[in-house]
Amino acid sequence: MKPDTVAIHGGYACGDPSGATAVPIHQTVSYAYKTARELADVFEGRAPGYIYTRLANPTTTALELRLTLLENGIGGIAASSGMAAIASVVMALLKAGDEMIAAGGIFGGTVSLFENTLGRFGVKTHFVDVAETGRFAKAINDKTKLIFVETIGNPRMDVPDLPAVSKIARRANIPFIVDSTATTPFIVRPADLGADIVIHSTSKFINGHGTAIGGCMIDTGGYNWAKGAFVDIKQLSERVGRMAFLYHLKNVIYRDLGGCPAPMNSFLMLQGLETLPGRMEKHCANAAKLAAFLHEHKKVSWINYPALPESRFYDRVKKLYGGKGGGLLTLGLGDKAKAFRFIDSLKLAKNLANLGDAKTLVIHPASTIFAEFDEDARRQMGVSDDMVRVSVGLEDIEDIVKDFEQAIEKTF
Repeated sequence: MKPDTVAIHGGYACGDPSGATAVPIHQTVSYAYKTARELADVFEGRAPGYIYTRLANPTTTALELRLTLLENGIGGIAASSGMAAIASVVMALLKAGDEMIAAGGIFGGTVSLFENTLGRFGVKTHFVDVAETGRFAKAINDKTKLIFVETIGNPRMDVPDLPAVSKIARRANIPFIVDSTATTPFIVRPADLGADIVIHSTSKFINGHGTAIGGCMIDTGGYNWAKGAFVDIKQLSERVGRMAFLYHLKNVIYRDLGGCPAPMNSFLMLQGLETLPGRMEKHCANAAKLAAFLHEHKKVSWINYPALPESRFYDRVKKLYGGKGGGLLTLGLGDKAKAFRFIDSLKLAKNLANLGDAKTLVIHPASTIFAEFDEDARRQMGVSDDMVRVSVGLEDIEDIVKDFEQAIEKTF
């Protein structure tokens, strides 16, 4: 099936005996078996079946299958949030003394996970500027175990050269992990550009309505775990082949950490996927038009949107993402006080900590998402005091532009 069809039918082709066309919500903690032997067989892997929703749930399975199909992967595991997905993947691959390389200008929560939480367990992260791809190769040493990037850096709007970074990771025999939250499979499929593991915060564009928290991690099948640098996964590959990483992730890290999604949340993600293709088209179109308006506005200090011809990443967006720059942009208004006045003057856009909603959303990153970092750290992440991040929604673009125009006029 083509991607637009998969978004509606993928993972649920057989339907339900009741005739339900929507994937049913299996709102249960556990699953009963008629005999002790049947349950023992499922526990020991001799028979298929569900045991406990922390491990697997039929509603969640449908979501995992659909996302795996959309990302051209070999298997996927849904999580309770995007952060849970990232944490599960990196903890499945790293141990004390290991190092990793991450793109600069990525989400502050991910930076905190890498530096603060993983740092407490003896893992070191090197952040590099994706504008200069060669820096990834220079940062690799004999302790490096993975490379992590976002398809569009949030909030710096950096776009990595995915195929080039993938080649660097291949030469070093380490997995290349790509967070595609800002793009979704309907702008780019990272598997087609060399990603080994794809991660989503499904809370964002995939859900699309700000109604549920979730995440997902998908193995694309690109990394040869049998010849990798991970002894425990290498041993598993002798028994389960290409599924070794997913087996390790599911039956050790994911199981032990307990970062499973609620069945209701998986259902809401499935509902969001059905309309994702059309929504992403309009998010991108609206964002491009708003970016063009802001770029020409004399009172806007600067505008950062990767699909603008003036962006340093314009050529990469055109080549890798078909010219679509996603639904996020940032703008500068001179100083923090003006940024606050601008946000307070908006009537249509909502001021809150989320993105990818049908509604247009704004936030002042320096005083919210990145408030825990000092000024120097924020500067390195590309977060200035005058920055406002915008998640452009699905409203009529004329209404969005009018709202921003009147807010800018009230700001100055």
